Amino acid sequence: MRKFILAIFAFILATSLHAQELNCAVQINSSQVQSSDKTVFENLQKTVYEFMNNRRWTGYEFQIEEKIECSILLTISTWDNIENFTGTIQVQARRPVYNSSYSTTLINYLDKDFSFKYVSGQPLDFVENTFTSNLSAVLAYYAYLIIGLDFDSFSEYGGEEYFNKAQAVVNSAQSAPDKGWRAFENQKNRYWIVENLLNKSYQDFRSGIYHYHRMGMDLFADDALKARAGILEGITRVQRAYRQKPGLFIVSLFMLAKSDELVNVFKPAPMVEKTKAVNILKSIDPANSSKYNKILSEN
Repeated sequence: MRKFILAIFAFILATSLHAQELNCAVQINSSQVQSSDKTVFENLQKTVYEFMNNRRWTGYEFQIEEKIECSILLTISTWDNIENFTGTIQVQARRPVYNSSYSTTLINYLDKDFSFKYVSGQPLDFVENTFTSNLSAVLAYYAYLIIGLDFDSFSEYGGEEYFNKAQAVVNSAQSAPDKGWRAFENQKNRYWIVENLLNKSYQDFRSGIYHYHRMGMDLFADDALKARAGILEGITRVQRAYRQKPGLFIVSLFMLAKSDELVNVFKPAPMVEKTKAVNILKSIDPANSSKYNKILSEN
């Protein structure tokens, strides 16, 4: 009996050492909604938190310290006091840099095409390749996107499986009435993010993500010169993807997440390296040219 109890204890302990993939903070902003009863928003926050953090999204075992740090902010603009909500969803994900306390942003995206139905206290269902609700579809889409970007940053094209899963969510939502899923709606929505990531014409972008992080940021603690060279190679590859289609949406998202970081990375660099970096950054993100000029100023 004692051996049996010890075996059960060992199994529970081993299980507790592993965790789901995401460590996702969830916040609901309902300040625009006139309602004296905020219980529905508290329940929504709990439901979204459990959906993102308690579900297994991959077949891999993650240690607790390996969980992907991310956050979701739902800003509710309207609620009909029954089940219909409209608003925005802001998605952020971060990745630790080796041998440092610094985390680098992978994505920081505000999705404005967001409406959904939710009944307070009702759990969210998600079945792959099946559209069950817009709320669960949007959350699953971003879970796969976050995981794919994280995997791409550690292994070249490592996120392929999860971008394909995100695309499957897009495909399942094509006949849904909700916005954000279809190519013809606009050039900057959920459809186009995953299309850009999986389009072989722009594969230099994903290769650039890998070089930027694994061959660049992760080396800073040991060799700043080598790290900047890796980051420069990364943005050079991103530039090649951009040249295939100027204004490429995923490049815009990349620069939104990385522009301030890149200024800090290259400000201490030698002038030759600074100049090369600034020329690349201005070419792929001309709207922030004045920001990149700061790199050329004296330290």
